[in-house]
Amino acid sequence: MTFADKAIRFNEELNYTGKPLPPGIRIMNPFKEFDQTIGITKTFYHKYYNDNKPRHIILGINPSRLGAGLTGIPFTDPKRLMGECGIDYNGRITHEPSSVFVYEMIKSYGGVKAFYKDFYINSPCPLGFTSVGADGKEKNYNYYDSKELINATKDFMIANIKKLITLGINTEVCFCFGTGKNATFLNKLNAEHHFFGKIIPLEHPRFIMQYKNADKQLYIDKYLSAFKSV
Repeated sequence: MTFADKAIRFNEELNYTGKPLPPGIRIMNPFKEFDQTIGITKTFYHKYYNDNKPRHIILGINPSRLGAGLTGIPFTDPKRLMGECGIDYNGRITHEPSSVFVYEMIKSYGGVKAFYKDFYINSPCPLGFTSVGADGKEKNYNYYDSKELINATKDFMIANIKKLITLGINTEVCFCFGTGKNATFLNKLNAEHHFFGKIIPLEHPRFIMQYKNADKQLYIDKYLSAFKSV
């Protein structure tokens, strides 16, 4: 099986098997909720991962409503899916700031073919979470936003990191998006389970777009320097 075949199978079999979620938190599984998502991911992985070359993994937090929550491709909203990856999409067209940054960085790296030849992006929790705000609107929820959610999902995340490694991941170095809670949690898990030789944290794309947009190029350069060190 190629890396693509393994990644597609991982998505097809992805189902939440953790403990009951805290009240008010909903699991978000784009591979079960939208008919076209599996087809999109098959096209994507066959296009960019149809080989047996090992990749370094980048771990985010968990999928967002407007990005992977629709397309099934981490940090890829429908606009980037169509415009940068050249893959058809029929549905809600959304703009996800993290996806904007990631694809600007990918362009600086050398483009989608060059980047995805070397890297694979996913998350410790490959399924997303949402909650309903005071205004009645659904919003993204991170796995670390409550101790109860971490406790409910920890075993699920450990199992999925193990599965992700079997796709063909170089385990010497793992990169993670997020220098705070995500990095702290992943380093703690890594100390317990020895998934990777080391974890290199990078500022999360959403943080950069929301708070450091004026210095965006500095962060792109930081990403590229980190990636080219392996």
